[in-house]
Amino acid sequence: MNNKADLIKGPIAKSIFMFAIPLLIGNLFQQLYNTVDAYVVGNYVGKEALAAVGAASPILNMMIGFFMGLATGAGVIIAQYFGAEDQVKLKKSIHTSIALTLVMSVVITVVGVCATDWILTMVKIPSDVFNEASLYLRIYFGGVTFSLIYNMGAGILRAIGDSKRPLYFLVVGCLVNIVLDFVFVKFLNMGVAGAGYATLIAQAVCALLVAGLLLKTNRSHKVYIKDIRFDKEILKSIIKIGIPTAVQNSIVSLSNVVVQSYVNAFGSSVVAGYSASIRIDGFIHLPLQSFSMAVTTFVGQNIGAKNYDRVKKGAKTTLIMTLAVIISMSVILFSFGREFIAFFNQDPEVIEVGWIMVSLFAPFYCSLPFVQVTSGVLRGAGKSTVPMYIMTFNFVILRQIYLAVITQLTSEVKYVFMAWPVTWVVCAIMFMIYYYKVNWLPVISEENSVEEILVNE
Repeated sequence: MNNKADLIKGPIAKSIFMFAIPLLIGNLFQQLYNTVDAYVVGNYVGKEALAAVGAASPILNMMIGFFMGLATGAGVIIAQYFGAEDQVKLKKSIHTSIALTLVMSVVITVVGVCATDWILTMVKIPSDVFNEASLYLRIYFGGVTFSLIYNMGAGILRAIGDSKRPLYFLVVGCLVNIVLDFVFVKFLNMGVAGAGYATLIAQAVCALLVAGLLLKTNRSHKVYIKDIRFDKEILKSIIKIGIPTAVQNSIVSLSNVVVQSYVNAFGSSVVAGYSASIRIDGFIHLPLQSFSMAVTTFVGQNIGAKNYDRVKKGAKTTLIMTLAVIISMSVILFSFGREFIAFFNQDPEVIEVGWIMVSLFAPFYCSLPFVQVTSGVLRGAGKSTVPMYIMTFNFVILRQIYLAVITQLTSEVKYVFMAWPVTWVVCAIMFMIYYYKVNWLPVISEENSVEEILVNE
């Protein structure tokens, strides 16, 4: 069975859509990991446990986000060599990516475990949820290697056009997580620790499945343990594209940690309502992430194959599809927001806080496709510094300026929540100005190699 989408020669809309759907379903199951944790602890432990799991999420995203940025850089390089049919460089780029994953696993594990309590103290986590948030984070970081191996392995498969098998593996892992969540939390009364261990074991299953496939396949993406090492030039290319995205992810996630420190000041009930809303917000972002990942691979492969005329057509098609999905989801969310919040916790105060956040976000989600699709296109073209500058300015600098000013003017939490929509809209405007005013995809001669394209970008 062919698991690869034809992004180089196939019909543009159909190719991107068929490639994005497994990514969307996969991201859905990825989101279910933390959502099931939140549901189980929120309903079978209490709102303090829900607040603890929610408080941990931005910190996890901050640490994992840096690695995922590097993985994005690796995926772009692999996609371009795959499109160029350069088997030697493709093999080296894959093995360099695996070596990078192993090194980053050690770094993130050590930093994550050692810095957990310090970070929680800095963001002013309420005292009644501090210990549980600390325990959840330490368990997660203790097994973070599994998460990194799966995500890099899945990224390698997607870069060569295979978005289906990472989905299959993720479905298995999610089912394991759901079953173990109920076993550990509901039946064995392990509390937040049970949710953490369930996630760790599920990610280990995913890592073993993707690693097994890469080691056993006979195709060009086969991994040989003896060949796992850094190729200096390819590592430079991965870092050139990946570091800006990694820095952007980490800084934006750090900004969200700081934003949560403002929310934490309102107490555990508000933190619980915020946590429930963030879970729902995560589902809205799934198609954004999926189509952004799809168009990055699409652009990377077509640049490698020198199909430059398909790039902008693919960007426009992806934007239209993403807008249609997001607008539909926003209408549903606005109509049933309270019911969605109540799914996580029945406390009236938690529901009310969650609804305030949901109702403020829903009308502005339509600005996000312009941000995520355009950033995906630019990354695929090798211009990863542009999304870094634009998104860091808006989601870090502008957002913090807004919060610093607004919290001096009012003490209502809804104005804190408005920090997200305000910066989304400004960010979308800046991306559109860049996309249409700057010649970000110059005409390149047919003789240029992938390496020359990367240098030019």
